[in-house]
Amino acid sequence: MRPTTLLAPLLLAVVMPVASALAADPPPVPAAVYPETATVPHTDDYHGTTVADPYRWLENDVREDEQVAAWVRAQNDVTFGYLKQIPQREAIEERLTELWNYEKFGVPFEEGGRYYFFKNDGLQNQFVLYTQETLESEPEVLIDPNEWSDDGTVALSGTAFSSDGKYLAYGVQDAGSDWRTWKVMNLETREDTGDELTYVKFNSPEWNADDTGLYYGRYPAPEAGEEFQTLNLNQKVYLHTLGTEQDDDELIFERPDHPKWGFSNTVTEDGGYHVITAWKGTDPRYRVFYRSLDGGDWQDLIDDFEHEYEFVANEGSKFYFLTDEADAGEAPLKRVVTIDVATGERTEIIPEAENVLTGVSRVSNLLFAKYLKDATTQVKVYTLDGTFVRDVEFDGLGTASGFGGDRDSTETFYSFASFDTPPSIYRYDLATGESTLLRRANVDLDPEDYEVKQVFYESKDGTRVPMFVAHKKGLELDGTNPTLLYGYGGFNIPLTPAFSVSRAAWMEMGGVFAMANLRGGGEYGEAWHEAGTKLNKQNVFDDFIAAAEYLIAEGYTSKEKLGIQGGSNGGLLVGASITQRPDLFAAALPAVGVMDMLRFHQFTAGRFWVDDYGSADDPEEFAALYAYSPYHNLEESVSYPATLITTADTDDRVVPGHSFKFAARLQQAHAGEAPVLIRIETRAGHGAGKPTEKVIEEYADMWAFLADRLGMTLPAGYGE
Repeated sequence: MRPTTLLAPLLLAVVMPVASALAADPPPVPAAVYPETATVPHTDDYHGTTVADPYRWLENDVREDEQVAAWVRAQNDVTFGYLKQIPQREAIEERLTELWNYEKFGVPFEEGGRYYFFKNDGLQNQFVLYTQETLESEPEVLIDPNEWSDDGTVALSGTAFSSDGKYLAYGVQDAGSDWRTWKVMNLETREDTGDELTYVKFNSPEWNADDTGLYYGRYPAPEAGEEFQTLNLNQKVYLHTLGTEQDDDELIFERPDHPKWGFSNTVTEDGGYHVITAWKGTDPRYRVFYRSLDGGDWQDLIDDFEHEYEFVANEGSKFYFLTDEADAGEAPLKRVVTIDVATGERTEIIPEAENVLTGVSRVSNLLFAKYLKDATTQVKVYTLDGTFVRDVEFDGLGTASGFGGDRDSTETFYSFASFDTPPSIYRYDLATGESTLLRRANVDLDPEDYEVKQVFYESKDGTRVPMFVAHKKGLELDGTNPTLLYGYGGFNIPLTPAFSVSRAAWMEMGGVFAMANLRGGGEYGEAWHEAGTKLNKQNVFDDFIAAAEYLIAEGYTSKEKLGIQGGSNGGLLVGASITQRPDLFAAALPAVGVMDMLRFHQFTAGRFWVDDYGSADDPEEFAALYAYSPYHNLEESVSYPATLITTADTDDRVVPGHSFKFAARLQQAHAGEAPVLIRIETRAGHGAGKPTEKVIEEYADMWAFLADRLGMTLPAGYGE
């Protein structure tokens, strides 16, 4: 779940004259009639507490269980039947398609003397990888994953270039699954070598020092039919030599005494060392092993899981790390240190500052340190000994990404964007510090028509929480504005102001968009994160509820005009919020959410999340989980907000059984007339790799659902 979560997509156009639909308030949509859902008399005993689980059968894999598959078909029939009757939907999908249709560029990078970048012409289902000799030369298509499937559901999911520029290892993702198959291309012939690595998950291959093979982590092959549900255990590190079969790969590193450990590989740029970072959950607390590639044995450098030690680069035997450990105690806002593996000497390079340090990269002989100040990006440049050089200047408050490169680089590249500013790609000259604009997205939207502000509000316990609010200029604070509040609040992941076509469309429709920076996230360092974890998780829901109350109190909206949205851990957030305060919201969009907090650790990657959530195996943590678990806290005869749950059949991050069980229970308990629906995408996963067509269709469904339930009248001529 720590890998970033996205939202999904799908549906039909409305056969209805758009002009008549926009001329007046649309007619009410007929009520949904839900399918009957069978129950089973299943209970579990948790530390003396008996807990009923009448929808346990919905945990079964939809691809393997015909009863579950039939339930999915019946629910989709109801959901799509309801959504296609919403008169605004056709106009919304048309406008979303228009807005989405612009060239999208990734940040360029240089490998082996050539430049590479990702680009989407506008409505391509998947981004295409291009290459060019210089920044001015004509780009050539290197890999076009749109040719890999008719429906666009097979994606390019990662790249690893050999240091000599001769080979490219690339990942293939099918139907949104976390499983990856890695292949190798000869960059001189542009043909695949025939090498193939399977059962790779949460891992990217790394070329060995002489570019003859790849280090990578893989799990044992799961049992047939268990690929998308079984726990992921016993990852091992192998060396695959080009031109050989995967079955012949050399086992490099394993810890059979710790089957829950996972491993990432780094070969230092000078080819001197192989570094393995071991992890066992979502918390950035790592052990670090290394060996000299001259033939040395494995050495234990960081021998516990107490702190973050993220390998940055090396200078000979000096290893640079981003860490939250201080010389005596903690450095929760993080700092950069070196550890000399030859002498054991530790040296502070960049001290802990007043803002959280979220990432560091080495380019040439410079360190680019990325900070967050109230959830907006700041980047500072240092020499390798920690001498401050300069700040990177940005055009306003927003989010910057990039700043990659090699020891011999003279330049680096980055992207900058905000809620009302489409992504802009810059070249940064390392010698002068000058940024040159290379490309700016040409979106059919005028940023001058919108305004973005950052506000601060008090949560239930008095904690000061930031929130971004974006909308059209000239908004009247009269409590009548349809408003969408978004949140996440978990896994040390910060929410920062970035451009989104779907959010831009929502604001163009006349909606207010608000994004709250809740505890549990990474906006203010480890203390902020821990304040929203385990026994403190209720703080996250309190922060979100307080954000809603602030928007109402300040006149942005009202209970009748307020919708909430979140995905993955944010889906849990939405589910918990509507069970705790069903009176506060008119509509809810929980996506791919963790809804059964007592059993999440029994499936696929769920065991990693114990770091943030705790586990029902622990009596005290069980009590906290049971108190807010959305599935278990739905109550009979309560009028819940209109809810559109979204998930996908191939989600092997948060298995769809979470959403299935929550939807079934919500439909059974709900006493109001507002629709409570579930939309189940096919051949899609947790979000990554989802085709553009599916994304647009799903957002059209969600925005139409909100427009219908929040009483939104679209601007005249919208979508025409």
